[in-house]
Amino acid sequence: MAAPATEHVRNIVLVGQDGAGKTSLAEAMLHVSGRTPRMGTTHDGKSYLDYDEEEIRRKFTIGTSIAPVPYKDYKINLLDTSGHPDFVGDTLACMQAAEMALFVVDAVAGPQVMTTKLWREAEDMRLSRAVFINHIDRENADFDTAMALLHARFGSRLGPVTIPIGVDAGFKGVIDVIRMKARYFDQDGTTDERMEDIPPKYADAASAARDKLCDLVAEADDELMMKYLDGEEQLTQEELERLLDQAIAQELFIPVFVGSTIIEQGIKGLMEDICTYFPHPRHHGRFRLANGEETFVDEEGEPAAFVFKTVSDPFVGRLSFLKVISGVLEPGMELINARTRKKDRLGHLYVMMGKETTDVKSAKAGDIIVVPKLSDTRAGDTLSKSGDVAIDPLPLPVPQYPVAIEAVNKKDEDKLRTFLARAIENDPTLRVARSEETHQTVVTAMGEAQVETLLARLKEQTGVEARLVPVRVPYRETICKVAEAQGRHKKQTGGAGQFGDCWLRLEPNQGEGYEFIDEIVGGKIPRGFLPAIDKGVQDAMAEGFLAGYPMVDIKVAVYDGSYHAVDSNEMAFKTAARIGFRAACEKASPILLEPMANLDVTVGEEYAGTVMGDISTRRGRIVGTDSNDAGETVIMVRVPYAEVVSYTKDLRALTRGSGSYTIELEGYEPAPADVTKKLVEAYQAARAAGN
Repeated sequence: MAAPATEHVRNIVLVGQDGAGKTSLAEAMLHVSGRTPRMGTTHDGKSYLDYDEEEIRRKFTIGTSIAPVPYKDYKINLLDTSGHPDFVGDTLACMQAAEMALFVVDAVAGPQVMTTKLWREAEDMRLSRAVFINHIDRENADFDTAMALLHARFGSRLGPVTIPIGVDAGFKGVIDVIRMKARYFDQDGTTDERMEDIPPKYADAASAARDKLCDLVAEADDELMMKYLDGEEQLTQEELERLLDQAIAQELFIPVFVGSTIIEQGIKGLMEDICTYFPHPRHHGRFRLANGEETFVDEEGEPAAFVFKTVSDPFVGRLSFLKVISGVLEPGMELINARTRKKDRLGHLYVMMGKETTDVKSAKAGDIIVVPKLSDTRAGDTLSKSGDVAIDPLPLPVPQYPVAIEAVNKKDEDKLRTFLARAIENDPTLRVARSEETHQTVVTAMGEAQVETLLARLKEQTGVEARLVPVRVPYRETICKVAEAQGRHKKQTGGAGQFGDCWLRLEPNQGEGYEFIDEIVGGKIPRGFLPAIDKGVQDAMAEGFLAGYPMVDIKVAVYDGSYHAVDSNEMAFKTAARIGFRAACEKASPILLEPMANLDVTVGEEYAGTVMGDISTRRGRIVGTDSNDAGETVIMVRVPYAEVVSYTKDLRALTRGSGSYTIELEGYEPAPADVTKKLVEAYQAARAAGN
């Protein structure tokens, strides 16, 4: 397969809500172009692109697939991304590899939550956009309503370049507003189309759409715009077609297409306009370097590529998805990783279509390619001949959904750890940490579906079964008043015995941590035993007194005691210190401290009251409210962390998936009596059971 010229490559990322038909659009384009012998479908598990076992089971896209669509002498690289919020990190990473985002919107439901979120991300990335209104042949589909919703949500720069001839069951073709012709598609399973004059019934709608198109496109040429506004002349067909690509690239005009992927109507015209008017890498492939400067796709520069995604294939091994940003890549070439400064050799270059790989001899600037078995390369890396090129990867969303995971069979713990290490390399929105305090492996993810997918792949790829257990919240314990007690340990076994005796005074030491003070006078306890007393106290504090949580902010003074010249030793005084500390704790009004979180919740104004009410049921305090540039309400909250450990799924339910939040643990506060009682009872029950 010959490498296409840079100006003949189109990199299009398909984005939008789950169920809108992104994968169906890619499958339809593959079929209409002749790349596949049939139309792949998701609902029956026969999709070329959603081939993963979890995707087949769930019937939606999880990880981005590539669909290289040949059209005439062009190559359209479609990046079919997930519209599920748990996998948005992968979607955002792939958006960085495209010059155009094509938003797929359902004609019945209109633009939904994820569409809006990803639209804002595309705006921030300065990524050109277009819209495909899908399912126009469905019951209750309404093109005018869908357009009104798009305008209300995303502004007046959106304009149709195709409008439907009929809707619902009466949909039979589209009007091409650019060429002012009607396009009809045969219904016999072929991809033939014919172009005819616009039916009189649709003449006014087509004319109005054409006027809107010309109004916006004229802004791409200042001189022409002035004449146009003065009414001296209308845009000619030649002027419109000459300026349309500029207007789209400059985001002066956002084209809206319409069609139906299932019956493949509106597809061929879309592909033609993608090749004719959508931005191509040579003029619009823009990347931000790590030093803050910008660079563009360069055919003549040194060989360099940006790694925007990695996956682990059970048969091929690790696959790295590369966007070639300059020069030409060839098999056998050695490139330097800007992050590690190590060389990596390109063994093979693949063009990938779903899970199908095809070897190619080269890849030119602007194209997307897949390379297997790059040893120490991860998403966000830049590879180049000199090693001096470093693209600044997009900041990805921070996961906020922690779960504790453990192997069902303890012998599989090593396999579990190995799998998790590989998983976080492939998915930068996963975090894995081992808590030595709670003895748990905690995976922090974007949400429930991402965790469920992780467990399913663990079993599929390694045979290991794992289960989720509640995350142990890091409570603390402390004391409220001064107390004194004796710790005395005496043990006689027939030979040398053990003897240790110390008097301890405990005082609250709020915010100052642990202090150990030596107040021994007169040699009542030899200095050599004081470190053992200190260690015994710290061991007792680590075990806790009420519910087994570490104790903090306590000042401990040893002020009296006695020893035996033969039987006293470090172990005896360490044991005595533990006894004395626990005896003093009982008299010092011990309390449980709960970790507190600062929570900033961002929601639409219509959900603010509901969220505030929910926060109050979680013992949260509203610290303040604000609004952001998007008109959303930001609610600042102080809340016990235990109440919001799994807040991700609760907030999605409250806001229909539109809310977001950031969380930061900060400080501890006394836990209420009911919380303390519950934790103490659970601790005592566990001790009684031998745990």
